[in-house]
Amino acid sequence: MSLFFYLSFPMLGCIVGFMAGLLGVGGGAVMVPVLTGLFLFEGLPVAKAVHLALGTSMAVIIVTTLTSSLSHYKKGSIIMGVVKWLAPSVAVGSFLATFIVPLVSPLFLSSFFSLFLVYVSYSFFRKTNTNNNAKRLVTRELIPVGLGIGSLSALVSIGGGTMTVPYLTNRGVALLKAIGTSSVIGLSLSLTGSLGYMINGWQYSNLERGQLGFVDIPVMLTLSVASAITAPFGVRLAHRLPVDVLKKIFAVLLLVLAIQMMVSVVSAL
Repeated sequence: MSLFFYLSFPMLGCIVGFMAGLLGVGGGAVMVPVLTGLFLFEGLPVAKAVHLALGTSMAVIIVTTLTSSLSHYKKGSIIMGVVKWLAPSVAVGSFLATFIVPLVSPLFLSSFFSLFLVYVSYSFFRKTNTNNNAKRLVTRELIPVGLGIGSLSALVSIGGGTMTVPYLTNRGVALLKAIGTSSVIGLSLSLTGSLGYMINGWQYSNLERGQLGFVDIPVMLTLSVASAITAPFGVRLAHRLPVDVLKKIFAVLLLVLAIQMMVSVVSAL
């Protein structure tokens, strides 16, 4: 393997951590397509590469969301009343969805993930509702919304921020508080989601390589350390600069990654 291959993991972790702090996303939208390509380049079969990328990404999100959550908490941008209702339901939805993953073909998963990236990219291009035009946040809807966010997030291995942030801003929550609250929601989601990926992929474990179910521990640790270093910088930038332009750049990146993932998987079939 080339030097670039081994350096690509810490480089990816730095990008993911920064994006987690900046936009309140766990980074799975970036990690999954890149990890899929790297695992395929390493020689893993398509079926295992896609599932392993999803599971490993979910485990890394534990660290990215924990780091960004602490930074946002220090700046007072977390609404604990929302976390109290959303976090448990998101965690349950995430865990239950991982039981579906082993039953789904890699082509379907990669296609579903790519289409989801296109949708997320579109949502980043749209202007966020202002508080004056937003709907009122209703506590009773947080549980079903959380179950939905958790389930879909686990299937595409994201921290939930791409859905949680738009939902909260649409309910009148200020953007920075929505990003900070989303980071805590992503932490609960990633903890149960990672456990589910380990349990449901246990028959594919490779203990010599450090793979527990659908989670590659060495890769996860490398990405996690790198992301933990850069996440606070993303948080600082989120509190200093308007993020609209950066969100549009991120949206373009998601479109490129969606195309890259589909090309990688289809060419390897």
